[in-house]
Amino acid sequence: MGLENPIVMNSGRYVFSQIVDFIPRYEFDKIVAKYHGDFHARELTCYNQLLHLLFGQLTGCSSMREICLCLEAHRQYLYHLGFGNTVDSTSLSRANERRDYRIYEEFGYYLIGLVRPLYYFEKVPGVPLNNDMLALDSTTISVSIKLCAWAYGKYSRGAVKMHTAIDLRGSIPVFVNVTDGRCHDSNMLDVIDPVPYTIYTMDKAYVDFASLARFDTAGAFFVTRAKDNMKYEVVDKNYNIDETSGIRGDYTISLTGNKTKKLYPKALRLVLFHDDDSGEDLAFISNYFEPGPLDISNVYRNRWQVEVFFKCVKQNVTIKRFWGYSENAVKTHLWVAVCAYLIVARIKATYQSPYSISEILSIIHVSAFEKTSLKELLSQPVDPLISNQDFKEPNLFD
Repeated sequence: MGLENPIVMNSGRYVFSQIVDFIPRYEFDKIVAKYHGDFHARELTCYNQLLHLLFGQLTGCSSMREICLCLEAHRQYLYHLGFGNTVDSTSLSRANERRDYRIYEEFGYYLIGLVRPLYYFEKVPGVPLNNDMLALDSTTISVSIKLCAWAYGKYSRGAVKMHTAIDLRGSIPVFVNVTDGRCHDSNMLDVIDPVPYTIYTMDKAYVDFASLARFDTAGAFFVTRAKDNMKYEVVDKNYNIDETSGIRGDYTISLTGNKTKKLYPKALRLVLFHDDDSGEDLAFISNYFEPGPLDISNVYRNRWQVEVFFKCVKQNVTIKRFWGYSENAVKTHLWVAVCAYLIVARIKATYQSPYSISEILSIIHVSAFEKTSLKELLSQPVDPLISNQDFKEPNLFD
């Protein structure tokens, strides 16, 4: 792909065409062949469709009409941007409606397998554990129920939910599931295949003791908030705690509720923590007994990274306004957005850029038509005035 000496190879090339180099074309074509995606395709192949949608995501186009308008206006540069040709918005819309979204879903999971190891040695702040750590959460995107008839939400409104698990090392999404707005977050625990020794951290919405028992049986660990009405009895207590760290208690408990003790008959760990920033007393439950109580608290604290991921995707790629409203078109749109994020994450790791993924997306947004080396563009030193500013980490204990 010409990545060995990118400064020389990319001399005089457009930034967007250099980004295209990071798309594993051979693997994408294999997936397209598996789903017969190019059957009866003339001008708009699946790869060309992917390029159109990636261009729209990375340049912030608000509609397919805008994508096609921008590309048509630069028709003389299409070959140099990586496009063979461009099509009208009607053809692009038809492709989004009809072509199986699983092409882009499977390609997204291939990229996950490609990108995730690049961040394997990233540190999780405040957590000296070697386990893989995943944070689970979802984001809801409001839609018109008249346009998106399949996506029912609460109170007869339209909504699409994007359920995600991200690796806390690098903020790389490893699981994505798109549903309507009625799907409860805890249902995702039945969809995810728990990986032994991996720590899953999540908020109260995921507390389903039958599902958590399945995770425990599989050898996986979980850290979550305890619900206020949880009934339990203390079996054992850890007296060796440092209250100056914010820890107020570390207990071994068993559930005593009529239903919960049957759903989760094993012992649980209860860690009490006082957050000085908010003044709140917080209670965490886990099936991981080996780490110190502060480590358990810090694992949950790092759950804020999944919120940052959603914020990054919503602000820097286009998902707040869909380019189609059938279930297939919406899932295609969201999976291409995930692919765009992963391609940028791959670029960041390859060039060892000091910028965050969010910052790189912002740079690409205004530089797609520039003729400059992508590596040089993303390797500028971070302004020390910015890097030395005090940054208050978001508090997601709420």
